[in-house]
Amino acid sequence: MKKRLPPLNWIRSFEAAARHLSFTHAALELNLTQAAVSQQIKGLESQLGAVLFKRLPRGLELTNAGSAYLPAVHESVERLSIATEEIFGQGRTDLLNVKVNLVFFLKWLAPKISNFRALHPNVNLQITSNIWTDDKESSADNDFEIRYGKGKWQSLKSDRLTWDELFPVCSPDFMKKNPSLLTPDDLPNHTLLHVIGYEEGWGHWLNQTNHEHIKPSQGFQFDTLVTALEMAAQGVGLALGRTSLVDDMIKSGRLVVPFDQKIATDEAFYLVYARTQARHPHADIFRSWLLEEVAQQ
Repeated sequence: MKKRLPPLNWIRSFEAAARHLSFTHAALELNLTQAAVSQQIKGLESQLGAVLFKRLPRGLELTNAGSAYLPAVHESVERLSIATEEIFGQGRTDLLNVKVNLVFFLKWLAPKISNFRALHPNVNLQITSNIWTDDKESSADNDFEIRYGKGKWQSLKSDRLTWDELFPVCSPDFMKKNPSLLTPDDLPNHTLLHVIGYEEGWGHWLNQTNHEHIKPSQGFQFDTLVTALEMAAQGVGLALGRTSLVDDMIKSGRLVVPFDQKIATDEAFYLVYARTQARHPHADIFRSWLLEEVAQQ
């Protein structure tokens, strides 16, 4: 049966006393009395069933058990201290928390972050990704969230970031290997790459381009658009591209546009934030920069 883990304050007292070989110095470091440190060490020794220190007239000396125990305790205390400082230490509360749709971050925001850093070196960002979004509320842990949708979320304000066109894309090699892919009427003979959660998918595009007679069910489904676009670039099939996300992939030659038919999207990426939540001191800086970048597109 495993021995019960001792209380953390006992462990800290042992680690400090072992470093200083003094209960008095350990008490000063931990802001405790010497008697409190001594009492905690006695409690630790009692629970462990072993004596950790030899009490000498002029200080302390570790026993064999104490010497064996100290390296693991010291490493654990150090790791806990480092993790606490990294996550909760001074300056961590100054982080501007931004939760971002993954494909928007990789294809649109990430290439621009270095520009933001150059302009605002004192603004520290914490960026996390989202795949599935609660359409009702934004997490209290985030100052901003970038979502895909129609811009209507209860209790949230939103700024539209993209005005896209929707159109099929595939790799140049896919086009070469499929010379019969000439018009949308040829799509039933090829693999379509679908993305779960997007209202404006293949069925929507086919209906809007007067190809509703084509059944879009064949192919693969993915939970993120970035995965579908990468699979298209790898030559697996055809994905639906959105202008703001595939322009660079088209310019670099990773993707090509096989047909002329394009439709405007009603869905878009939005910057969303709470109507009533207290504003982070750097929130307006990030929002203004982001909207300026959008205006330049």
